[in-house]
Amino acid sequence: MKTFSKNITLQQIECLIHLAEEGTFSRAARVMCLTQPSLTKHIQRLEDIVGSTVVERTSGGVELTAEGRVVLELGRRVFRNMNEMEERVSLARNSDKGTISLAASTIPAAYILPAVLSNFRADRPDILCFVRMNDSAAVMDMVLDGEVEIGFLGSRPTSKKIDYEALWKDLLVLAIPKNHPWRGRKSVSWDEIAREPFVGREAGSATKETMESYFSERGMRVALTVVAEMGSSESVKEAIMTGLGISVISLHAIRRELERGDLIRVPVEGPPIEREFWLAYRRQFPLKRHHRLFIDFVRAYPLDIE
Repeated sequence: MKTFSKNITLQQIECLIHLAEEGTFSRAARVMCLTQPSLTKHIQRLEDIVGSTVVERTSGGVELTAEGRVVLELGRRVFRNMNEMEERVSLARNSDKGTISLAASTIPAAYILPAVLSNFRADRPDILCFVRMNDSAAVMDMVLDGEVEIGFLGSRPTSKKIDYEALWKDLLVLAIPKNHPWRGRKSVSWDEIAREPFVGREAGSATKETMESYFSERGMRVALTVVAEMGSSESVKEAIMTGLGISVISLHAIRRELERGDLIRVPVEGPPIEREFWLAYRRQFPLKRHHRLFIDFVRAYPLDIE
């Protein structure tokens, strides 16, 4: 048993953990940035030390043996203990330094996070944040693939490998050009909206998904007259202001334009179109002290939607 414990390496345990999570050698190797033959050698070496097969190949991927499940359970405990040790050492040093890689969908990235990060920077100057912007579907993939540590999405994550929580509220509103005939209207119906040229968002956008869910949940059949689909809220705003069409867009995205009078918000008959922004990170991601400080900060950050 003494030789057993000395010979097993952390990388071998990590290979088994990722293999169990991903289900195939190819996906596990990609997540770990290893070649598949290299991953296979680590698992074979682990099996040699344990003296038993720990994984069996199946038509759908791999399955752990009884011995493999034991190694996996205790191996995860080893990594939890190591993460706790790292956290306690960091606390003992009273060090809050670190870097955080973030990805965010369009609205959080362009209209919310700049102010959040500015305030966070004032509070924690030794923690650096780097943000990448994409649509919500792509952000979730980036979190899953380990390209970034934390994501902000406009739609609820669907993967069981992700820990997530509702963070901020958002309101989608109807925006029209300042010279549109509806200027001054108390409200308009969806039937009226459907007859107007409409500027939409692209597939994968949380705004588009939110609208589709809104109609579906209420049994509404609204055939919008889509004249263009845009890849960002900025391009949607420009399209509205140039007279290409009207659109439903996040209130966060058009606050300045509404204040300046460049765009007009018109109430729509029926319940408001609301959604939430979600904070997400991989379930197995070892959050360090600077990550927890950041997450606690954004949880407490006030965000007005009216």
